[in-house]
Amino acid sequence: MVDGPIIKSLERGLRVLQALQMQPDSSLHELHTLTRISKPSLLRILHTLARSAVVTRRVADGRYRIGSNLSHTPSRREHRDRIAEAAAPVLERLCQRASWPSDLMVPSGDHMEIRETTRTRSPFLLQQERIGWRVNWLLSGVGRAYLAFCPAKERQRVINLLRSSSRPEDRLAREPERLNAILAETRARGYGTRDAIHVGGHYGEPPHADGLLAIAVPLQDSGRVIGAINMLWLRPAFSVEAFAALYLQDLQAASVEIVDSLRKRARR
Repeated sequence: MVDGPIIKSLERGLRVLQALQMQPDSSLHELHTLTRISKPSLLRILHTLARSAVVTRRVADGRYRIGSNLSHTPSRREHRDRIAEAAAPVLERLCQRASWPSDLMVPSGDHMEIRETTRTRSPFLLQQERIGWRVNWLLSGVGRAYLAFCPAKERQRVINLLRSSSRPEDRLAREPERLNAILAETRARGYGTRDAIHVGGHYGEPPHADGLLAIAVPLQDSGRVIGAINMLWLRPAFSVEAFAALYLQDLQAASVEIVDSLRKRARR
C-alpha cells in the first residue's frame, strides 16, 4: 500500500462511478443520495466524466449511466446503448432546428424498442414515451423503414417470427404480397410511414389514439441496418407528404451523422 495524500476530486469521481454501477440509469438526485456529494459538485464531476464519454446522459429523461465504451465485450444492451449515445446529441440538435421530436428505435425480437427520444425537448405537447417501450414492426414507420432496407435474410427472419403471432398488429406477416408491396413502396419513397390503421399504442397492448403521424428512416451501416429514427408531428398540422418535403432531408442527414459517429467511436 502506498501512503500519501488523497486526490479528493478523483476519489469523488470514483464514488460517482461506483454509485452508477450500483444503480444504473440514475437521476442527479439519486446520485446525490447515494454519494452524499453536493449537487453542484456532482454536476461538475458528471460533466468532466461525460467529456471523456465515461458517463453519458440520456436526452429522454436526463438520467445518467456509465458509458458503454468502457466495456471490452459489449452485450446486446450495451450495443443498443452505444447507438443511443451516438444518437442523443444528433437528435437533440435536430429537435432544436425543427422543433418536432424524434425517437430512436432498435430491434428487439418480435418488436422494436425505444432507446432514446427528444419528446421532452420539443415545445409541442406530444405523448411521452419511455426508454424500453415496445413498438410493432409492421404498422409503424420505424419498423417499415428498418425492414425495407435491412438485408433480405434478416427481414425474412423477422417476418417468420411474426407469422405465428396471434396479435392483430402482426397479421400483415401472413400477407406476403401486400407486405412486400408496402416495403417496396417504402424503399422507393426513401422513408417509412405509419399504416393508416395504426393510431398509436405499445406492442402487445390495446391501441390508443395518440394524435400523431411520423416519418422514419433507417440507420444504414455498410449494408446492414442497426436501427431507425423518426420525426413525429401532430396529425392536423401536416400531411405526410408536406412534412416529408420540409424535413426528410434533415432526418436523413441525422441518420448519416449518427452512423458516422458510431464508426468514429468504434475506432477509438
